[in-house]
Amino acid sequence: MPNEGETTVNTHIVKIDLDERSLAPATADIEHERKVAIYDLLEENFFHPIGAGDGPYELYLSNVERRLVFDVRRQGGDAIGQVHLSMTPFRRIIKDYFMLCESYYDAIRNAAPSQIETIDMARRAMHNEGSEILSERLKDKIELDMNTSRRLFTLICSFHMR
Repeated sequence: MPNEGETTVNTHIVKIDLDERSLAPATADIEHERKVAIYDLLEENFFHPIGAGDGPYELYLSNVERRLVFDVRRQGGDAIGQVHLSMTPFRRIIKDYFMLCESYYDAIRNAAPSQIETIDMARRAMHNEGSEILSERLKDKIELDMNTSRRLFTLICSFHMR
């Protein structure tokens, strides 16, 4: 409860949709990653478009002409605005992340626990790097916490996962 004179800004996403036309065909593992990221994101997130005022927010993500589009709306659908990000700064990190994910899924099926742990640590480090790039690219447009950035990076990757 705010003190007298203070205001509370509702700073979270309550709905997220991915443009199905933008998504790469998904394996069962990839589809599971998408669903978990969306579930976790909706359970707990900090998301505040700078200058947008009070939320909660709905987010529609798409990939249009090699640009990531964050279409942000108030709960109920009233448009706030769109943020377009070039995918170029993400290409290398996403490619490397996919290679590690593939190694991780193979290791789960065939490798010793120590090998799985080593690959998982590298995969998480790469994921953190991608999340930091996303936070940096959005810093003047949308405020995020690290967990929200991590989950959004997972969803961004889902536009490219094969």
